[in-house]
Amino acid sequence: MQFSPSTEANLNRSVHQWQKAANPELIEFILERYHAVHRQQLPEAILLARRVEQAHGGEAHCPDGLAEHLTAMFQELESHMMKEEQILFPMLAGESYPQGPIMVMESEHDDHELAVQQILALTDNLRLPSGACGTWRALYQLLGELVADVRAHIELESRVLFVPEEQLAGQCCGSCGG
Repeated sequence: MQFSPSTEANLNRSVHQWQKAANPELIEFILERYHAVHRQQLPEAILLARRVEQAHGGEAHCPDGLAEHLTAMFQELESHMMKEEQILFPMLAGESYPQGPIMVMESEHDDHELAVQQILALTDNLRLPSGACGTWRALYQLLGELVADVRAHIELESRVLFVPEEQLAGQCCGSCGG
């Protein structure tokens, strides 16, 4: 995935550094770094999971049911991202703090974490069996990235974007020792 230079520079920003950013800047980053990436990762992961399940179904460590789970997860995540893009993000960019929609998104974040945990359960925490084929290895590498990205996405929204500015004011990033 190719990112714009500004997004590339922002990839290494910490949650605490993002607390100082304006909502429109953070929203743009989330859209490009997470929403666009999830929309690429999940269809690819579904395809790879189907291939692994077709070739290795019934084997001891085959993640049977993974493609179906990823398909459901993608549908839920797509619905969630559309609500953010069409309703919540425009409100937050306008410096409004819509508590009701944020509560809904936070509840859905909990569901996304459960979906991530199900990925880990189906894949034995992404442990490959000995002699796993290239497709299986590619699938688990992609799933590792997806799991990390979904969790980072949720953390950035929950700990920064969805927190009212007055709550963020005065929070120490920890680097000053205070």
